[in-house]
Amino acid sequence: MPRKQVVTLTTDFGTSDHFVGVMKGVIININPDVELVDLCHNVNSYDVFDAAFTLAQSYRYFPSDTIHLVVIDPGVGTARRPILVRTMEYKFVAPDNGVLSLIYEREESVEVRHITADHYFLNPVSNTFHARDIFAPVVGWLSKGVEVDKFGDPITDYAKFASPKPKHICDISLAEALMEGVRGNAVAALAASLANRLGRAALTAGSGAPQFLQLQASAGSLLVAPAPNAMLLVVVADADINVGLARLEMLRAAEAVA
Repeated sequence: MPRKQVVTLTTDFGTSDHFVGVMKGVIININPDVELVDLCHNVNSYDVFDAAFTLAQSYRYFPSDTIHLVVIDPGVGTARRPILVRTMEYKFVAPDNGVLSLIYEREESVEVRHITADHYFLNPVSNTFHARDIFAPVVGWLSKGVEVDKFGDPITDYAKFASPKPKHICDISLAEALMEGVRGNAVAALAASLANRLGRAALTAGSGAPQFLQLQASAGSLLVAPAPNAMLLVVVADADINVGLARLEMLRAAEAVA
């Protein structure tokens, strides 16, 4: 029995209203045999980098030829383009706002097309719900076997940003600005080398591997919590932060990025 075409959905819509369900309805109406997977619908609102990071942590764990639909779209209703991206193993449909930047960075072969074939869209097209009227139907037809070149021409001027580069401080690798923080502005991911260094230091001291660290300074605290994938989440906190609440939120975040 042939495997169903897998489509993942990543949005910032949440799950408390009808938006995600309507997208699924549009796709299934075009291709009833598709297998839809909710990757994440709680990306930070309009946070293109959060969505890029979420997708980059996930997409390779799906079968070859999976279609990844990503709608974090602060530019909806403007001149920003809908795009279709093909790599060696996957396809991506998203707005052209940099949300696929980490895919461009990690994949050796990338073909990007501006989606212009509007006969694949729902009609009329809303100014505010392109997820329903453009992205979902394109994914539906793509999942049904329509070739990528039918949707539009290749482009090279697509939007992209560079991923955060590590800063080296006292032989510690710190990659800044990967995620929003507990206090809103200073969460980072430390390199695995730092995780190993902290773990070795704790074991040498006979205290076991660290689960949560607080390094106090005169202007505040540096809070560290591990994720299961050898990544550490770091919060640079104000002096008056509720450390207990911060610890809980960080451990939840660590589980989310595992």
